[in-house]
Amino acid sequence: MKIKFFCLTVFIILICSCSRTSGSAADYSEGINENDINEVIEVIIEPEHYSVTFVAAGDNLFHDSIIRSSYVNGIYDFTPIYTEIKTFTENADLAFINQETVMAGTRYGYTGYPLFNTPQSLAGTLADTGFDIVNLANNHAMDMGRDGLYATLDLLDAIEELTVIGARKEGESARIITKNNITFGFLAYTHSLNGIPLPRDNPNLVSMINREKMSEEISALRGLCDFLIVSVHWGAEYLLQPDRSQTDLAYFLAEQNVDLIIGHHPHVLQRVETIILPDGRKTLCYYSLGNFVSTQRERERIIGGMLYLTFNKTEYPLTEYPLIDNSEEDTFPRAAGWGLRPELSISEIGLIPVVTHYDRGFNNTKIYPLYSYTEELLDNHGLKPFDRTLTMDFFYQVMDRLNTTIYLNNPFENKFND
Repeated sequence: MKIKFFCLTVFIILICSCSRTSGSAADYSEGINENDINEVIEVIIEPEHYSVTFVAAGDNLFHDSIIRSSYVNGIYDFTPIYTEIKTFTENADLAFINQETVMAGTRYGYTGYPLFNTPQSLAGTLADTGFDIVNLANNHAMDMGRDGLYATLDLLDAIEELTVIGARKEGESARIITKNNITFGFLAYTHSLNGIPLPRDNPNLVSMINREKMSEEISALRGLCDFLIVSVHWGAEYLLQPDRSQTDLAYFLAEQNVDLIIGHHPHVLQRVETIILPDGRKTLCYYSLGNFVSTQRERERIIGGMLYLTFNKTEYPLTEYPLIDNSEEDTFPRAAGWGLRPELSISEIGLIPVVTHYDRGFNNTKIYPLYSYTEELLDNHGLKPFDRTLTMDFFYQVMDRLNTTIYLNNPFENKFND
């Protein structure tokens, strides 16, 4: 905090009724009492402002074709997939991704749908791309069983830059991250594990949607953070609007005082909504960010989005300070009534649309921001021979139904230029 002291000595000048001709300096000093000199201390505390830019990506879903085409010179190199969107993840203060597939290792074999296992080199690529938070609470978390998920957790936990949410070998599911003097609490839940049961000796390995349990965990975390973020794998696949189960659960989370809901699983984009409770509290909900990486063959499934927003915190004095005795050093930091009142807000709320591109033959998968995607690329998209209605106009039509600001340029460029 920037702190300034201003001391003003106020003298009470006594006006004496005396003759102009007989007055003197001594006459004016008569009657002045030391108690009439008051020292007034004014403390001015300037508020401190903090901000955190945040991006989030949807389903990182690695099909066989992506694994096969990424094998180059004896290694699986997934770096080229993310080069066009790396500007967002690198420059954001925090970046989230829903990692839809486990990375269990070679002994399980590398597979795509329906039971996924992706080469472990992807973990380092996610960190190098700039992701910070990796969600594993999704319906494919148990595709390789308990040991496969344990191997994935060991892999990710060994990378310092990554924080895993939604699954754990042991301990609590909540994660707390502090960035730029703002504290974030993260929780994650999934509606399904595709019928694969959790191990009897670790029934909490993956966080499942259970309102009683969710309420307990949110309540325990709420007082420890400035902003509470919940990742939810929910809804029905391929629906363009959230279903009743999503909207009901979103309202429940709003009642629990969650600040931001990050939704995924439908594999298509769904709208953004601000839920306002009767008492005025607000919860921001992205129902579905759609696919991030995949080679699914329907046009609605190759247009996704990256959540973009800014968290803000301003600290003000909680109470006024008492008169400070200057005879004692270092009184100010410990003065009675010292405290800070934070003002919290979310701004610049929007979506960066992204296109998952793959060439004909399902090679060269790469994610492009929509603003840099071209007609030439679209003409060579692997989906084009199957669907001639795939046009640039279609992508923009999808944006019209999302109920949020659409960033058709790089939102970080304005920050760099400020």
